[in-house]
Amino acid sequence: MVHRLARRAALFAIAAALAASSAAAQSAESLRIVPVVHDDEVSVSFELADAYTDDVRASIASGLKTTFTYDVDLRMSVAAWFNRTIASVVVTTSDQFDNLTRRHTMTRTVDGRVVDTLTTDDEAAVGRWLTAVARMPLCKTSKLDPNREYYVQISARGRPNRGSLLGWVSAVHGEATFTFVP
Repeated sequence: MVHRLARRAALFAIAAALAASSAAAQSAESLRIVPVVHDDEVSVSFELADAYTDDVRASIASGLKTTFTYDVDLRMSVAAWFNRTIASVVVTTSDQFDNLTRRHTMTRTVDGRVVDTLTTDDEAAVGRWLTAVARMPLCKTSKLDPNREYYVQISARGRPNRGSLLGWVSAVHGEATFTFVP
């Protein structure tokens, strides 16, 4: 009897580990990150693929303010020490749907400052607004060392987070590496 319970517990632990690793692999694949070094600036474009789900649409349609928050870090890999953070940015995209006018008011903030606001009735535009950011400036290339490897790391989360609104347990993480060659 005890042996049977131990065996079931072991099988359950293996199944849970496989499910967790599968969810982590799915999360990493769903966040596409493209760092760009152009002229004297490092910027990043990213997209949270498949995050504009039916649950997110239902939340928006109910009138709840829906927000996606992206913590973006540019880091330098350092051997045998903690990786050095070169720049950090918090990007927040949100949508507030007005049931009376049937229009969406979308806002994008960077480090708490409103950088863009748009009103639309196009649901596809709302999906793009919430889940994709193009050419977000991170820092000047003068902060980078030549011929060094860097990476952009992004953590994304959604609100309201009733259970698994966006299909995530807590957040989606991803990173992309590049070598700075002046």
